[in-house]
Amino acid sequence: MATVADQFIEVLRQAGVRRIYGVVGDSLNPIVDAVRRTSGIEWVHVRNEEAGAFAAAAEAQVTGRLAVCAGSCGPGNTHLIQGLYDAHRSGAPVLALASHIPSTQIGSGYFQETHPERLFTECSHYCEMINGPEQMPRILRTAIQHAVGLRGVAVLTLPGDTASKDAARPTGRHDVLTEHGTVHPPADQVAQFARALNDARKVMLFCGSGVRNAHAEVMELAHRVLSPVGHALRGKEWIQYDNPFDVGMSGLLGYGACYEAMQEADLVVLLGTDFPYDPFLPGKHTIQVDDDASRFGRRTPLELAVHGDVAQTLRLVLEKVEQKHDRAYLNEMLHRHAKALEGVVSAYTRDIDRHVPIHPEYVASVLDDVAADDAVFTVDTGMCNVWAARYLTPNGRRRVMGSFVHGSMANALPHAIGAQYAAPGRQVISLSGDGGLGMLLGELLTVRLHRLPVKILVFNNSSLGMVRLEMMVDGLPSYETDHESVDFAAIARGAGIESARVERPGDVRDALERALSAPGPYLLDVVTDPNALSIPPHITPQQVKGFALAAGKTVLTGGVGKMLDLARSNLRNIPRP
Repeated sequence: MATVADQFIEVLRQAGVRRIYGVVGDSLNPIVDAVRRTSGIEWVHVRNEEAGAFAAAAEAQVTGRLAVCAGSCGPGNTHLIQGLYDAHRSGAPVLALASHIPSTQIGSGYFQETHPERLFTECSHYCEMINGPEQMPRILRTAIQHAVGLRGVAVLTLPGDTASKDAARPTGRHDVLTEHGTVHPPADQVAQFARALNDARKVMLFCGSGVRNAHAEVMELAHRVLSPVGHALRGKEWIQYDNPFDVGMSGLLGYGACYEAMQEADLVVLLGTDFPYDPFLPGKHTIQVDDDASRFGRRTPLELAVHGDVAQTLRLVLEKVEQKHDRAYLNEMLHRHAKALEGVVSAYTRDIDRHVPIHPEYVASVLDDVAADDAVFTVDTGMCNVWAARYLTPNGRRRVMGSFVHGSMANALPHAIGAQYAAPGRQVISLSGDGGLGMLLGELLTVRLHRLPVKILVFNNSSLGMVRLEMMVDGLPSYETDHESVDFAAIARGAGIESARVERPGDVRDALERALSAPGPYLLDVVTDPNALSIPPHITPQQVKGFALAAGKTVLTGGVGKMLDLARSNLRNIPRP
């Protein structure tokens, strides 16, 4: 007789799930044993359930299919929450199993008792508890459809004793949604959109991850209306390649002329983006196109909301849009963008062959040269986001993934684990900060245990660089952002992972090539300059004042040399009027 746990695993197999990320034990034992006895699905042991949730999020984003993670009762499943927040806010279809204490003990203050069905409601579309065998397999299939259909997290709570009970009914078969339909925009919205494009003299297109399958359509529209094309961080990999209209990225990590182009446009069109930083948006003359109606207008006032898939919407509107001929605005923005790139983006990739500590931008630029054309890059939150955004070149085949919406530290390595499982034949590279790697350092053991050929590039500046910059912008001297140097290469060797440490720029290229060609996991520990801080393309007077005030406070506390080093590191990187 099949148990509830057997049913649970069989339904996951029917939904195309191939693995579950988690830590075995306790209330999960019936589920783990069902995995052991079932072909076609495996248990991937991680060192922290948080990493398992991150790994599932990455697998789901690479494959587009449902991925699964699990945590045992109490602290086992509370560890999941960070990775689940990241998955949910990234729109990754993930099912989390939060197992529970014995059902007869719920509400008694039992050992390890929590209330997962309450805890996970904010980071999921669906969060319910299976109270008895009679609810299976219907509740599990409902959870799966919420995760896949709404693109996010679903959480099921299952007491261990319930999982061990006999199933109440046959599992049967059920078709699970795996591919979404296309949202077609209403005809009147398309007509209004076309009229607005035809009437505007200066149109600017700003793209997010929703343009994933619309590159050709965006390029055709940009050509038709002679529009500069900018992007948010999550849109970069889908729109920047083969793009003669590119003016860079907006936001705190941005570069180029994207911000200026948006501010000077008569009409800004937001395509598949939920860009959260409203101070960078013009706040007027804006049209938004998205297949998720809940996103309309929550960042900026709109003149028109167009509910539809981006590619489908643009195909329809192109039938009605007239060819523009005045290139003055587009050309001006392209010139400004080129000038900005010369002074900002490439500032640290020139004349750096003798600079010690190594400039992190140089490392990122060399990585861009030597990485595979279809590499998957996973990026830690913080300064690693900046180096990836400015120096990794998209081509339509590469992927760049990070905790770009939730902004969690320590995501890069566990994301790389899930991405490598999802794409075993592709090169997967984790761009890890020393702060992020240190937070989930145990996942090096996961990489070693499963012999995953993940390449871990550590930007080791002995500092929390983004936090340091945030303090300075607020007019505060950096405090508790720096720490003693750590030899991560030695730690990796102790874990059985091949590794090397690089301290001179002349060794960077050879070291990267050696790391990427290694057949198994490899950690490259690069000692980088902690004073190489990112300066955004648009700086407010308040930020300038804060940065100057921080410099003054640092000098007064004896840090003259530190501020001199900082000035030298960033002199060429400051945008000029």
